[in-house]
Amino acid sequence: MWGGRFAEGPAAVMREINASIPFDKRMWQQDIAASQAHVAMLAEQGVVAAEDAATISSGLDRVAADYAENGVPDDLTLEDIHMLTEARLADAIGPVAGRLHTARSRNDQVATDFRLWVRDAIDQTLAALDALDAALLARAEQHAGDVMPGFTHLQSAQPVTLGHHLMAYHEMIARDGSRFQDARARMNLCPLGSAALAGTSFPLDRQATAAALGFDGPTRNSLDAVSDRDFAIEYLTCAAQCSLHLSRLAEEFVLWASQPFGFVSLSDQWSTGSSIMPQKRNPDAAELVRGHAGRITGCLVSLMVTMKGLPLAYSKDMQDDKPPVFECHDLLGLSIAAMTGMIASATFRTDRMRALAESGFATATDLADWLVREADVPFREAHHITGRAVARAEALGVTLDKVPLADLRAIDARIDDRIYSVLSVDASVASRTSFGGTAPANVRAAICAARGE
Repeated sequence: MWGGRFAEGPAAVMREINASIPFDKRMWQQDIAASQAHVAMLAEQGVVAAEDAATISSGLDRVAADYAENGVPDDLTLEDIHMLTEARLADAIGPVAGRLHTARSRNDQVATDFRLWVRDAIDQTLAALDALDAALLARAEQHAGDVMPGFTHLQSAQPVTLGHHLMAYHEMIARDGSRFQDARARMNLCPLGSAALAGTSFPLDRQATAAALGFDGPTRNSLDAVSDRDFAIEYLTCAAQCSLHLSRLAEEFVLWASQPFGFVSLSDQWSTGSSIMPQKRNPDAAELVRGHAGRITGCLVSLMVTMKGLPLAYSKDMQDDKPPVFECHDLLGLSIAAMTGMIASATFRTDRMRALAESGFATATDLADWLVREADVPFREAHHITGRAVARAEALGVTLDKVPLADLRAIDARIDDRIYSVLSVDASVASRTSFGGTAPANVRAAICAARGE
């Protein structure tokens, strides 16, 4: 491959450490597409004869068909997908295959292929997130009015609806989608034509190759184009943030499926059993999603550490840019699909949710708000009055709405029987009508807005 420069071939270990074909073969479709765009442009510019370009294009189709049917072999002597494809092309059409590499380098070739691959990965992720969001919206609509305890510090705080809780994850997933879309727009420039690092003296039409590959235009600096991996790091950053959201949702499913909570029953499709305890139904899929978040974050850190000290332009360290991206994409795709399936098939125990919402003095804030609104009590004073009412309810062993009026009036004479209209969990959630609040009407309006209705 190196022509006359080297008298000896590489050592066996050097051949193995230097080869990237075992993993970068995943980019074969992008490599073929970029080569097709490149040779078509060379023909249009008169750099390569039209007849030769047609032969090369036909040969690339044959190589692609072979890859699709038989897979891409791990030929370490050819190092990477670019050299393997060129060698296969030469086998198919002969020496004219050597004209394909005119006015390009493996540096701009891999930068182009990798951008194309990451762009495709983003499109796949966005489609998967749409399916997850649709599942969230469907279940939120189904449970827009079902009461559950809302938590802070994992302590019962105020009642909310299950629909409102699920819509919180819709907001997270929507932000994830917007981040991926932003990253896609930012990376959508084509490095092809930057050659090794300095550009080329051939009369290329970089606008044409960029357009042929669906880019918005060519990159503006050849040094940056071949050494930039911001697009991969940004993809990993978006994926890591998304995985954190998936992990939080997975953690809630793990908690909710436990007997102390009993909020949800996962379907058999998304549960596993125990090798020794036949009664067990383990939320393993959710636990694995939670675990994948750590690995995805590790992929981000791996590439950031690889890139942090590299001078311009290309360095061989950058060959290690693809494994963490590929691993991340696989893990994220599994995680999104698993959460989509769990949400769609779960049975929510709304009776259990309501019982726990009613048992933890979750409407205490409603009592304080009533004092402020109806008795003109400063909130801080109302807070203290309510605390004493909670203490009285605890002493009696009842919920707030079951404390006798006489007991409440003994705490503060400004309380009257109207207070009972706000102390039930249903009254509490119905009253939270501020924009973004948990009132069922708000939840249904938010679902319509999310669907663009």
